[in-house]
Amino acid sequence: MTRWLPLVVCSLSSFAYADTPKDPFGTRNPPPGPVAKKPPVQASGYSGLGAESVPAEVVAQFAAKPLDERVSRKIQAMLDVRGAGGGLLTSKGDRMVFSTRVTGTSQIWRQDGAMKYAIQLTGGEDRTSPVALTRDDKWIVVSRDVGGQENPGLYVMSIEGGPLKLIQHAPKVQTSLQFVAEDGKSLYYRANDKVADSYAIYRYDLATEKKELVFDQPGLWSVADHRGDTWLLNRDLGSTQQEIYQYELSSKKLTPLLGQGEVEEYDVSFGAKPGQVLVRTNKLGQFQRVYSLEGGKLTPITPDVKFDVESFAIDEARKRIYYNTNEDGYARLAVLDARTLKPLALPALPRADNVYVAGLTKNGRFVGLAYDSANQVPQAIVFDWQTKKSTTWRTASTPEIDTTRFTPVTLEFYPARDGTRIPMFVRRATNCAGPCPVIVEFHGGPEGQSTAGFSGYAQLYVEAGFTLVQPNVRGSSGYGKAWLHADDGPKRLQVVSDIEDAAKFIRASFGKDGKAPKIGISGGSYGGYSVLMGMTYFAGAYDAGVTNVGISNLTTFLMNTAPYRRILRISEYGDPVKDKEALVQLSPVTHIAKIKAPLMIIQGVNDPRVPVGEAMQIYRELEKRKIPGSMMLFADEGHGAAKRGNIVMTIGHTIAFFEKHLKQQ
Repeated sequence: MTRWLPLVVCSLSSFAYADTPKDPFGTRNPPPGPVAKKPPVQASGYSGLGAESVPAEVVAQFAAKPLDERVSRKIQAMLDVRGAGGGLLTSKGDRMVFSTRVTGTSQIWRQDGAMKYAIQLTGGEDRTSPVALTRDDKWIVVSRDVGGQENPGLYVMSIEGGPLKLIQHAPKVQTSLQFVAEDGKSLYYRANDKVADSYAIYRYDLATEKKELVFDQPGLWSVADHRGDTWLLNRDLGSTQQEIYQYELSSKKLTPLLGQGEVEEYDVSFGAKPGQVLVRTNKLGQFQRVYSLEGGKLTPITPDVKFDVESFAIDEARKRIYYNTNEDGYARLAVLDARTLKPLALPALPRADNVYVAGLTKNGRFVGLAYDSANQVPQAIVFDWQTKKSTTWRTASTPEIDTTRFTPVTLEFYPARDGTRIPMFVRRATNCAGPCPVIVEFHGGPEGQSTAGFSGYAQLYVEAGFTLVQPNVRGSSGYGKAWLHADDGPKRLQVVSDIEDAAKFIRASFGKDGKAPKIGISGGSYGGYSVLMGMTYFAGAYDAGVTNVGISNLTTFLMNTAPYRRILRISEYGDPVKDKEALVQLSPVTHIAKIKAPLMIIQGVNDPRVPVGEAMQIYRELEKRKIPGSMMLFADEGHGAAKRGNIVMTIGHTIAFFEKHLKQQ
């Protein structure tokens, strides 16, 4: 129905293990959009993506080597620190369905009351999550992905447990739920099974198990919200560009509503009043606000502040509107009465860096509220608007670890060469004889954002004697429209120096007794690309680097990434033909001859976003130049490690690499 506010989740960069996994690098990537035709080949050292594009013997050659048992044990202990997030609550508030990776892979569990024993409903090695309950609360709609391919299938299963009933799961096809119909008899899903770069929408009858094609216009579409047979349809034209339409299912009439002929970002839901549409956009200013669209006019309903409203949701009963404001990387939650638009008081929560919505019931009576801080493991409560009571359903688990002693995170800034202040979150190590070595970790996206909050991953670095710095360079979300779009296409040439300027500032400011620290650079996805640029384009800025699923050549990346993602990335990085010169200049392989420092490369073979060929081609260039480094391939992972054993390997080998090259003299 609506786009949910972020849940308390578990990721590689900020675990505790809670419920509902997200993108491994916290990139807040937008959903796929419609795709341009494959650009002409410019220069490619590989073709294709996934396991089909690399010989099995090569994958085996670069499999992860065993870790020292003491290292592995310490990481495993930190992975046992688990938050307690929200889930899907039945309308009566008596049962909850949620996902957790307590078994090593995300699976579905059920609780039959607050603080009751949780019952595991799904198993195996494939990531599985609940995406909805049917109207009668008897069936769970289930999404399951295989090997990190990001081609999930859709199933239903009884809330009592038992086998999964297949709706659709096909190779190289994404199948995802759009909504469960109000009469409870059917559900609607989208899939790119007709054309790889376009989503069609289907109706599935729960009783007859028959599917019916109901919408197949070209483009990557999603149902943003629905009221009976009236839909709000979202069509992505780029990473931050959407068109919104109203669609009448019975007459198949498609009416343009917002975004046509523009380059603007929209997120929409139906409001409480007839004909009212709630709109989150930054069209009318630098920052995202929520507006009421009535009679073609946008009227703001959230305050005019210099922070983005990063997400909002309205319950299906249209009683309350929840929205999160991103205040310099801290999440603040507010709620409005959906009819009067007046603020409502939330229940008292413990002091926390971040507060989110972690689930809403269809009748609007119950809301899950999740919260965390740098030294406060993620926790959630369920609030009953009717009785005004809050209930804890599950408690966090921190065996043998005192999370209250975790290193605090501080918001600091460094100057770019043009004087721009770049925000960064810093967790400082203190157990060093000289200056502690520093790891600068760049987030993915690039429209992502490093945020404050709990991170067992970060604590492992601090306990290993590293200060961890997480910048939000220009191009990050959360700081307004101009900041977000500062790196679009060829403009990236003007701001990519933010990567080098971080290292310059740290060398000058983080020293001890007149000695500058050694500095490493790490990151995943676009953060992995940032690593490769830091090591090549800005060679000498960093003393060692670890890139995880990073882009090494923007042209080959755009040629080979999954079709449903291509136009999203073209809108961000530039057109392979029109912007060819800039793409070449901004590709790390162009500057490979400059590289001086050791580099480790980590890659999931099944990655549909950044093909494994991106890792292979940069590694072969390192081999030619005899640059110290290594490569680690995961045959059963995609865009970042999701399985517990692989997460341990990723973290363990990364820290070991930095200890070797930043600590040993």
